[in-house]
This record gives sequence, C-alpha cells and structure tokens, in this order.
Amino acid sequence: MGGRYVGIDLYRRRSVIYVMDADGEKLSCVRIANDPWVLLEQVTTAGADAEVVIEATYGWYWAVDLLRDAGFRVHLAHPSGNDWGKRRVKNDERDARDLADLLRLGRLAEAWIAPPAIRELRELVRYRAKLVRLRSGLKAQVHAVMAKEGVLPALDDMFGPGGQRLLDQMELADAYLTRVTSLRELIEVYDRQVASLERQIHQRLRHDRGYQAIQALHGVGRTIAAIFVAEIGDVARFRSAAALCSWAGLTPRHRESDTKVTRSGITKMGSPLVRWAALEAIARYKGGSELQAEFRRIAERRGTNKARIAVARKLLTLVYYGLRDGEIRCLRDDEAEAA
Repeated sequence: MGGRYVGIDLYRRRSVIYVMDADGEKLSCVRIANDPWVLLEQVTTAGADAEVVIEATYGWYWAVDLLRDAGFRVHLAHPSGNDWGKRRVKNDERDARDLADLLRLGRLAEAWIAPPAIRELRELVRYRAKLVRLRSGLKAQVHAVMAKEGVLPALDDMFGPGGQRLLDQMELADAYLTRVTSLRELIEVYDRQVASLERQIHQRLRHDRGYQAIQALHGVGRTIAAIFVAEIGDVARFRSAAALCSWAGLTPRHRESDTKVTRSGITKMGSPLVRWAALEAIARYKGGSELQAEFRRIAERRGTNKARIAVARKLLTLVYYGLRDGEIRCLRDDEAEAA
C-alpha cells in the first residue's frame, strides 16, 4: 500500500484530518467533531502503518495518547518550528495538508511528546507558577491602595510577619480599608494553595536523584529544582549541555547570509519557566563559589546583564549533568579538595 501520512489540524471542538500517500496525492480530507472514537475511526482508514502528525496546540494530550495507544506512530509538530510562510490562502484543510506533507518530506520540526507522568508534574509546577504570579498582582494592588493614601511601606516585605502587623495597624478610609482587607484574605488563600502544591511536587520528586543533585547548586532550592526537572523532562533527549541551553533560549540568535554573520541577543525560545529559573537562581548568589568569579569577570568587561545570561548558561550546563548523572562531579571534587 505504500506510506500513508495523516495530518490533523486539531481544535477545541472540531478537527480536520488530511490523508496523503507517499507521492503527496490527496486520499481523503474530513472535518469531524472531536469525539475520540470518530477520530480513531477516521485515522484507521489510512491503514495501520500510517504516520500521524498533530501540532502541539491547545489540548493535544488526549488525541496523541489515543492514537499512540492504538499503535500509530504519532509525531508532534513544533508550533513555532514549522513556518508556514506568508501564504495567500490559510484554512484548516491547508494546515492539515501541510503538516502531512512536511512529515512525508522529512522536514517536520518536532516537539517532544512528554510521558503522562511528566505532563502531570508540569501541570502542578506550571499551576504553582501561575498562582504565584496572580498573588504578586494582589500584593501590588495593596501597595497601590497604600500609595493612594500616601502611606509608604515601612518594610521591604509588607506581607511577612512584621509587615502584617503594620497592615493591621494601618489607618485608611473605609473604602480603601475594605479593599485591602479583601486583598489580604485572597492572598492568604493563595498562600495555602501554593504551599499545598509545593508539598505535592516535593512528594513526587523526593526520590529523584537529579532533583536532589541540582539542589547542591547555589540558588537552586526545591522550587527551582522542580521547574528544571518538570520542564526539561528526559534530559537524555538533548545531545549535550549546549543543546539544552539552546532549547531554553539562552543562546545568541544567529543569522548568516553569504559572508555576513550576525549574532544578537538571546533567542528566548523554549520554556520561559526554565529561562526564568536559571536567571533567578543566579540573581542573588551569582552562581555561588563555582561561578561568582566568572560573573565578575564578564560583568567588568561586558556589563551585568550579559554576565547574568552567561552565568545562567553555565548554571544550566551544571543542571544538565546533575540531571543526567544524578550528581555534579565538579561540586563533589571541590568538596573533596576542601576536606
């Protein structure tokens, strides 16, 4: 029968399924409601040896798992890695056809299909990060109300024990007091939810060697270590530490044409959480004793911002080896020398 290729343009309620043969000829194209059995039935018509491609878009988990469980070879298209160009016509059928055609030609930019356990861990880690951002917004509102009344914060952290006492004693007009009281109650709810998520995340990872190993790095505690483990997933999918740094968007953008080569700022591709975690980890300690000298050397020559990015790359390199080997040998060697 020859090779068959199935491109699925997946949406929340409906999807388009396009089937082509090894020569790129259209065999069928149908639009379906997103019912699992209907999807499976339509893909099965392409044959048991058909290869299937779905774009990593909103809600792809169920469709990929369904088709893989049925024995199909499923590929996940990277949403930003496949540039459709400035087409004159863009519609669902064309998108599904292009996905199948890129797969047929071997030019498909693929995303990693994380196993269910990693997806669940990511769900918890990402949800915690979202709650923290929302909580920060609530705290900012408290400061905004204080500013309206001309009240300056007496402490850097107005939401710690000392700051809470000051907020209790604060004299505000009734409307402003009502808002601040409401905001503080909401912040307490968020605090409980964040703490609960952190306990769940640690319970899932407490026996993970990589999770334990990378916490030996200065600035990497439980929260940042969990982000690295969840977002990176199987570190063996990266051929090197440099490949991990590139995936995380911490390497310079490279443009080359004829004799002209341009390297600009970092690409900021990949997981924004990993990028944030790497930069946050070195924000206070500048990488600790292992990387502080490197930070100072680069900062003196090229400025603090470039030093932060360069040291974040070096930290992520150590994270790579920690996750891969379950230990960071250079730290162990330093401890042995100190002893």
